[in-house]
Amino acid sequence: MGKYADTYFLCDPWNIIEEGWHPERNLVSESVFSLGNEYMGVRGYADEGGGAESLRGSYLNGIYEEVQLENSAYKGIVNKTHFMVNAVDWLYTEIRADGELLDMASSAVSNFRRVLDMKKGCLLRMFDWHTRAGAIIHIRFTRFLNMEQAEEGYQAIEFSVSCKSVEIKTVLANSFNTLHGGDKKNYWRLEKREWFPRGAAVQASTLKTGQQVFSGFTVETGGNERLRRVEAEKSAGLEIAFVLEPADNGGQGKTERIIKRVINLAEKKRNAPVDPVWEKGLDRMVSLYSRTYEEIASRQQEYWREVWEDADILIDGDEKNQQGIRFCIFQMYQTYHGYDPSNNIGAKGLTGESYNGHTFWDTETYCLPFYLFLNIKAARNLLDYRYATLDAAKERARQLDCRGSCYPVATLNGEEACSLWQHASLQFQASTAVAYGIRHYAGISGDREFLLGNGAEMLVEISRFLESRGAWNNEGTGFGFYAVMGPDEFHMMVNHNCYTNFLAKKTFEYTEKILAELEAQSPETYAALCRKTGLDAEERKRFALCAEKMIILYDEKTKLFEQHEGYFNLPHIEISKIPVTDFPLYHHWSYDRIYRTDMIKQPDVLMFLFLFRGEFSGDVIKSNYEFYEPRTIHESSLSPSIHSIFAVEQGKYEEAFRFFGFATRMDLDNYNRNTSEGLHTTSIAAAWMNIVYGFGGLRSDGAVLVFNPMLPEQWKAYEFRLCYRGVRIRVQVTAERVSFSTGDRVTEPFPLMIYGKPYRFDGTGLTLPLLRTMSEEWTSKT
Repeated sequence: MGKYADTYFLCDPWNIIEEGWHPERNLVSESVFSLGNEYMGVRGYADEGGGAESLRGSYLNGIYEEVQLENSAYKGIVNKTHFMVNAVDWLYTEIRADGELLDMASSAVSNFRRVLDMKKGCLLRMFDWHTRAGAIIHIRFTRFLNMEQAEEGYQAIEFSVSCKSVEIKTVLANSFNTLHGGDKKNYWRLEKREWFPRGAAVQASTLKTGQQVFSGFTVETGGNERLRRVEAEKSAGLEIAFVLEPADNGGQGKTERIIKRVINLAEKKRNAPVDPVWEKGLDRMVSLYSRTYEEIASRQQEYWREVWEDADILIDGDEKNQQGIRFCIFQMYQTYHGYDPSNNIGAKGLTGESYNGHTFWDTETYCLPFYLFLNIKAARNLLDYRYATLDAAKERARQLDCRGSCYPVATLNGEEACSLWQHASLQFQASTAVAYGIRHYAGISGDREFLLGNGAEMLVEISRFLESRGAWNNEGTGFGFYAVMGPDEFHMMVNHNCYTNFLAKKTFEYTEKILAELEAQSPETYAALCRKTGLDAEERKRFALCAEKMIILYDEKTKLFEQHEGYFNLPHIEISKIPVTDFPLYHHWSYDRIYRTDMIKQPDVLMFLFLFRGEFSGDVIKSNYEFYEPRTIHESSLSPSIHSIFAVEQGKYEEAFRFFGFATRMDLDNYNRNTSEGLHTTSIAAAWMNIVYGFGGLRSDGAVLVFNPMLPEQWKAYEFRLCYRGVRIRVQVTAERVSFSTGDRVTEPFPLMIYGKPYRFDGTGLTLPLLRTMSEEWTSKT
């Protein structure tokens, strides 16, 4: 794949550690050291700023701006877009020692160390500052975002000095004078600000969307300081001045600490009135002192202890991947944990501005499984978000001359934000992914109330869109999709993309199944759904006929699915012969050149085989894997994990581990050389899948959970944890055996399929010999 590690951080099982100040690596470090709690996120930038290259990114989930695009002469092409906006810099800090300004780009520093502590959920940064006057000032910064009271952020700065006394002046402020990373513009209008004896508050609104954000803070100090109000553009701050004294022998003296407690309150409604948000923000500030700083930090650590108890993956014999997978799990919980159903998961989470904070189809196909087995509330919230944006999806369908609901390719607010027509108008993975997500969630959770309520309504509207967007062939014998683009974005305007057709077929079938159940079990609810959606018996018949006659390009002899009509006749290219200097291809090849061969960007056929693994024999998987894998360039960071999962199943263990090789460390080792733009959040989810679905052999698309565990030869043992139907299951794999256990009381035993044999899990535990050779018998069973 032409990718290699740029190893920089120290290897540690529970911490990400940077030793030494290397400004050329700062943007990457800022992404890696990002903190988030779903509600807000902040990059790991230096509190005190300075001249080093940096993106001082601070983001609030669902706060965005709009840009009007040049109107297209063609219908269906979006004429405006929206993007996550850089919000309030609540860590704004200036530090002066005897008048000298601290700036990492020019100041003399030593013993620099930055640490992301994944047990405590906090970021530490420390160094010694050698001032021009001869003082050595030890400074330690700590920050964290409250995972439970998500509007709260905390900053602590500790100072001590040796050699000589020094006057410290520190400015702490909350500033909306922030610049968006892409265009270096500010998107905020100051609405209100006020100072208090030991704090300040400021409120601003986005220029076009009119969303309000209140940001207030209070400070806690040792009591021997002088405070002065500081006023700057779109900002409110305080200057805190005090004298640091060394020890009597000239050694390090007493530590002085400043604690800043912050409330960031976001009002997502557009053009909301200023005063109610302001008053609500002031009320929240009162609660900041309900507990001591130490109590809050202790509760933060306890929160993360509970997370690791439920979600940890242990790897014996591979320190780098142990650190890597914990980093992935940590970031998944930081990005999303079910705090608010109006939030979703951006492709970069809240760690950077690449992809504009938009959510894609990756949410339901790559991220949802993580939450299905570790945080079922969060999984439900992700689908509730899609229901809340159902009307916007209906409008998008109308723009495309269709009926029903077409979920956008890229969005924050439910509206299509992708300005590239070949994606926004031709790709329907988001719609079928939502349908698949509903199916997957209902199967794992057993949540019939959701399925037969909001879920059924979404399924009807998605199926209605698919029926109106698809078409019958000239003979009227087959239904399919024309002029589309599948997951493989290196082929566009194709007919009968197999992924698109197959997922549409399964959506029609599942919709009809649920409607039939609803009609039989709750006629009144079914009648209400029909009234609300306009569904009738004739439309249901059309859905069923579309499913029955769906064109699926499959050769029984070769057992190959053709990716799309005519794919097998495309010119072949040996992707191994493409020079490394040509990557990334989007930057080095003319755009149309990418579409001229059989080269594949990411799994397409293999993707639907994975999603519906239980419906295909091992021979079908083998044939399609061996045909399509050599043609896949893995230009998407989502690609290797699916290939690794299938390689395990094929017994190609070395190949599987090679694909897995950079999964957990995609960002830690900057494999794609673009971690500076933000973390690959959905790829982080794929790394979890790579272990659990790959080496653990989990399959969850059927009525029964399937496990086919194996042990990579590079590992001595590993274990992962799942929660299924309220029961926490611990799966442990060693060189000799695999065991399934729980500390929970199992009131209703449930079936598991392990190595092709049925078992009933009743809480007493299961221990089986580890099988080292894959067999058709059990890889095909569900």
